[in-house]
Amino acid sequence: MTQSYFGSIAPIKYEGPQSENPLAFRYYDKNRMVLGKTMEAQLRAAVCYWHSFAWEGSDVFGQGTFQRPWHKAGDPMQLAQEKLVAAFEFFEKLGAPYFTFHDRDVAPEGATLKESHNNLDRILEGMQGQMQRTGVKLLWGTANLFSNRRYLAGAATNPDPEVFAYAAAQVVKVLDATHRLGGANYVLWGGREGYETLLNTDMKREMDQLGRFLSLVVEHKHKIGFKGLLLIEPKPKEPTKHQYDFDTATVYAFLQKYKLENEFKVNIEANHAILAGHTFQHEVAYAINNGIFGSLDINRGDYLLGWDTDQFPNDPSEMALVLYTLYRAGGFTTGGMNFDAKLRRPSIDPEDMFHAHIGGLDSLARGLLTAEKMINDGKLEDVIRQRYAGWERELGQKILGGKASLAELSKLVLDQDLEPRPKSGRQEALENLVNRYI
Repeated sequence: MTQSYFGSIAPIKYEGPQSENPLAFRYYDKNRMVLGKTMEAQLRAAVCYWHSFAWEGSDVFGQGTFQRPWHKAGDPMQLAQEKLVAAFEFFEKLGAPYFTFHDRDVAPEGATLKESHNNLDRILEGMQGQMQRTGVKLLWGTANLFSNRRYLAGAATNPDPEVFAYAAAQVVKVLDATHRLGGANYVLWGGREGYETLLNTDMKREMDQLGRFLSLVVEHKHKIGFKGLLLIEPKPKEPTKHQYDFDTATVYAFLQKYKLENEFKVNIEANHAILAGHTFQHEVAYAINNGIFGSLDINRGDYLLGWDTDQFPNDPSEMALVLYTLYRAGGFTTGGMNFDAKLRRPSIDPEDMFHAHIGGLDSLARGLLTAEKMINDGKLEDVIRQRYAGWERELGQKILGGKASLAELSKLVLDQDLEPRPKSGRQEALENLVNRYI
């Protein structure tokens, strides 16, 4: 078993903006105080197990390119143990406070569900030891309900109730494991909960099934005493043509319909927001405004490609707007910034994993520092307050308070010969103001 896959790489340190060391942080200073907390506590960054360690670098046109030691042929459990050791070596050297995983990322699937459970238990035992040794915590766990052939027509929304039951058994195991490991959240991503064609789909039935499944998850959460958040991760398409968790607004409407809005929040991914036709900032703002914000998957998409490219974030300006929206509302509770991002297939060296995460953390740090300036300065907030000031005066309060009928408003305008004077939205000036903070 490889004991030190990243042996030639020293722990990553903060060296400041002037550093020329490519294996050092230039902006991510975990101990720096920002908006009343350390940068580490504000960002709550996590490394994902699947892209960073389980994925072999394959795509639909080609085989894996990474050829890590745990990707080779051999005893699956021994390779899983080797992958575990390498993963925690990486978390520790990067200085990541959190990680995330699917059940099938960390332990191989067995011939039966019992065997799969046993495999997972064996790896989790070693994982607990690694967590105690390093101090790295679990941001969230989740079950893979999309890769196996049994889920070709969905998990909770499958036309076969036996598949529904199998998925339930898998979630019970992983939710229990997340609780056992002290996980802060549990995520459900409905990768196959959707349809390819309505010719063979009973949409109402499938959505009722999904609502029932989520209700069962809530019941089990309370039964075992799990105190973390349950999170749903919106995505409009891919792998299905249409997914029932299309975007944050769709998820919110779904939760309201099935009376689950007080039990679930959303884990918003940047790339998924773009696929849904929104900005990342829009999705975060919508979730915050409707009380369902939970956590973030940090990545980016390619604006020239229409699929989920899961690239590492590298635009501090884009991050600044998202983080301004988030921290203006108080920031995270149990959520965090999960790097649901993967290397490009030609980036095959172990060092490339560090370069990617260092760049991502530095981009988040620069975005956070910019957001701090914007919040402390208060000019953007003042502009919005002034733009809607009329709603705080007599007429606005009368309308919002239900003290004016449509006919009464009509009479007011006619009697006083009112002619509203349009005011500039000053968009260009505000965009210039934001650029001054960066």
